[in-house]
Amino acid sequence: MHPAPRALRRAVAAATIALLATAVGCAPQPEDKASSGSAEKSCAKGKLATKTSGKLTIATDEPAYEPWFKDDKPANGKGFESAVAYAVAQQLGYDKSAVVWQSVPFNKAFAPGVKTFDFDINQVSISTERKKAVDFSSGYYDVRQAVIALKGSKAAEATSVADLKNLKLGAQVGTTSLDYITDVVKPKQQAAVYAKNDQAKSALKNGQVDAVVTDLPTAFYITAAEVPNAKIVGQFENQGGTPEQFGLVLDKGSALTSCVTGAVDALRKDGTLARVEKQWLSDAVDAPVLK
Repeated sequence: MHPAPRALRRAVAAATIALLATAVGCAPQPEDKASSGSAEKSCAKGKLATKTSGKLTIATDEPAYEPWFKDDKPANGKGFESAVAYAVAQQLGYDKSAVVWQSVPFNKAFAPGVKTFDFDINQVSISTERKKAVDFSSGYYDVRQAVIALKGSKAAEATSVADLKNLKLGAQVGTTSLDYITDVVKPKQQAAVYAKNDQAKSALKNGQVDAVVTDLPTAFYITAAEVPNAKIVGQFENQGGTPEQFGLVLDKGSALTSCVTGAVDALRKDGTLARVEKQWLSDAVDAPVLK
């Protein structure tokens, strides 16, 4: 007779499934709580896994240009990026005395390889290509690129991207400023590339280039304080509808990335970034848009 054994087998199977379900239901479920607790512990104020225990090492280029820094002294807390750096440090639990500044060339900051800093702040635009080599925090500043030319020059009369195509343009190596020249303007002459913005400014003064491209706040500072016989010709539209943003640079896969991003997000949310921007970049107002 087969009905009885079949019924017995069904009963045993049902009991087994019930027992497994009970076991699973009663078993510890550590994933969400554990990961949450781990994240909180790893971002504990002043106790991050930094390069030097108890210290936060922040890098930037030398010289440190205005309006991002004041008097070429990143440690004085003056200038937009210096102020942002210390605000992030405080958010992470490090006071000013616990911050150590380090000099790192702009292009080296986001090059492949292990970093000697906890994060770098140096007008580095977030990009997919750069993310292959380093981590970025969320953006701390939305930026546009601008064109500077000497007053009275042919370049100074440009009102469109097309007007720039016949000009000799210059920019700092490795920057999105240079990318805008090669990818947006696509000039007939090869762009002049400089290691530092100072060299680009000198080339403009000496007539070696018709115009240079920098981020907009830097353009306002250059024309107001450094090359007063120059003017801002205009600014470029953002490409692809997404604003270009500066981000803090970290080691690829850094344990600090989520903590630093959280700090930047908190500073944006509570209005700190907006206040610091108003204080140090108030001159970076609208400029004509080159289309």
